[in-house]
Amino acid sequence: MNTPSTFETRTDGIVWRGDGEVLYVQAWGRDSLRVRSTRAGEILDTDYALLPPELTSPVVTVAGDVATVENGGIVATLSARAFFDVQSGYTVHQCSVEFTDPTGRVLLTEHDPGGSLKIEARHLRGIPGGAHRIVATFAANDGERLYGMGQYQQEVLDLKGSTLELAHRNSQASVPFVMSSHGYGMLWHNPAIGRATFAANRTEWVAESALQLDYWITAGPNPAAIASSYAEATGHAPMMPEYGLGYWQCKLRYWNQEQLLEVAREHKRRGLPMDVIVADFFHWPKMGDFRFDEEFWPDPAAMVAELNSLGIELMVSVWPQIAVESENFDELARTNGLVRAERGPNVHMSFEGPSAFLDVTNPATRELVWDICRRNYHDLGIKVFWLDEAEPEYAVYDFDNYRLHAGPAAQVANLYPQAFSRAFYEGQRAAGQDDIVNLVRCAWAGSQRYGALAWSGDIHSTWTDMRRQITAAIHMGVAGIPWFTTDIGGFHNGDIHDPEFHELLIRWFQFATFCPVMRMHGDRKPVESVTAADGSRRLESGAPNELWSFGDAVYLILESYVHLREELRPYTRDVMLAAHTDGQPVLRGLFHDFPEDDRCWQIADEFMFGPDLLVAPVVKAGARARVVYLPEGAQWTNLHDGSVLDGGQDVTVQAPLDVIPVFARDDSRAELRGRVGVVLEHEAATPKE
Repeated sequence: MNTPSTFETRTDGIVWRGDGEVLYVQAWGRDSLRVRSTRAGEILDTDYALLPPELTSPVVTVAGDVATVENGGIVATLSARAFFDVQSGYTVHQCSVEFTDPTGRVLLTEHDPGGSLKIEARHLRGIPGGAHRIVATFAANDGERLYGMGQYQQEVLDLKGSTLELAHRNSQASVPFVMSSHGYGMLWHNPAIGRATFAANRTEWVAESALQLDYWITAGPNPAAIASSYAEATGHAPMMPEYGLGYWQCKLRYWNQEQLLEVAREHKRRGLPMDVIVADFFHWPKMGDFRFDEEFWPDPAAMVAELNSLGIELMVSVWPQIAVESENFDELARTNGLVRAERGPNVHMSFEGPSAFLDVTNPATRELVWDICRRNYHDLGIKVFWLDEAEPEYAVYDFDNYRLHAGPAAQVANLYPQAFSRAFYEGQRAAGQDDIVNLVRCAWAGSQRYGALAWSGDIHSTWTDMRRQITAAIHMGVAGIPWFTTDIGGFHNGDIHDPEFHELLIRWFQFATFCPVMRMHGDRKPVESVTAADGSRRLESGAPNELWSFGDAVYLILESYVHLREELRPYTRDVMLAAHTDGQPVLRGLFHDFPEDDRCWQIADEFMFGPDLLVAPVVKAGARARVVYLPEGAQWTNLHDGSVLDGGQDVTVQAPLDVIPVFARDDSRAELRGRVGVVLEHEAATPKE
């Protein structure tokens, strides 16, 4: 009889050693555990996304070859065994891990060896440089549904059956937290390039290069409890500033100071609310200069002052690319402030000239870049930043060709957007600013604690893309990123003279009224050429993208929804408070609030905006009605006509072009109907073209 390797008990968990592996299962916050494993070394205390945990008092027991760690609502059982492997000719030591709730109901278990298959549930294969290619394999739970993982451009709601790349791209944000209808949530605490597969026969996580296996798992009776624990583990979003609750106006691109100011003035002349207006990219002389071009923006301080007098904040675009012609290139290259290519010239992108990306994983680089932006923007009164290209968007996504301060990109690339948000958040806090929200084109686990408002990237102006943003918003909320927005109308190829685009824009605008942040943006057609005084070319501007740019009939509808967003402000503020204090998504799937209703786990084209508003966007061209499912266990008031309906049924709702179906839940009906319903009823009753 071979003797299993012994366990080492600790106050917060258990350690097992055998066959060169060290396995550590540790209590990490309420109802949660952290699991790490490595070979031929010791466990590393990496803090990529996880914060120091809330102290708990887990119950750790060892009985022979079985050890358990019970921490509130989750129990890990480690089963060690030793046996003579006849094929190898020596004794092998193994240890498997299973997670249950305190009643013994299995939440998640490692894949078994499969007899002669000899499957290793924790497979760490050495690669040159001392790292490993890591594969973690778990048994599939029959009937479970999976959500989260960030933003992928697809209409898939239940991720069961999906394979997802663990890498960032323009319009793809990999946030590797998955929530199961089976009662658990799991964070793959590893910023390496990899893959996650949620197949019918197994779940498999892959890191192409990592120093150790590392994941965090929590148990909860419902999605709200799981979301709360996850926020405790990775950080709470700050409280959304007041100027994040209203309407944001943007286009590609306002190319001079007077043009931008005139749009803000016209908004006020028309009585239209606006909280933020945006100076987009190439307001600078050269990419990476991080300042206004004096020819086109002669007095930024006066511009900011006038906007503030109108009650509007200015947001400025900051790209993490440094052109070789930038005034800051040499200093950043000299101080190791740029990402390095492993092979070939150190050029990562050539949009409007060759450039290299900032290495924001380097703390010194974060401080240097913020210091420049503080002098040139923040000291002028600019409090909101648009952190574009935050994936970063390499011209070729050849991840193993790049190296960062934090390590080879193959190991740490997915940290980049979190570090970019961190640079500005920490700089703004040091400068005395408390109310911080910055728009960023990508996110990773923990980004939310740095005031990251993620948007869904350069998507196209199509109905398919619009539908994809609903599922993207739901999944990002599950993945712990409560602040989410899209380019209203899509980014690419929207022609302001095209009636078909007008319909799409209206429906998208209605959807955006109930997004965490309502933000107009897009590269509209036809484009406008821009020339400097000396005759040299500047980046072109898109067509006008203001509410009045699409004709009077469109304007009347868009105007009403901007006012509706303003009427929602007190409710939106309360919902944002819940995101801040308790980690609850702002926009969430129906399953979040109605987990006992099986239908709610399957509906991809409706969502809850906070706990009390059910929103059912119209997502098909030409549709003037749609079927809406009303969750069981509540009564629902149609805010357009005041009708009261029982939950647990499909209803066909009329939705003429000016109407988005919206329902208020139970006791919220009186307040929301009084505040919102009046606007919606007026909109539905106003003749439109």
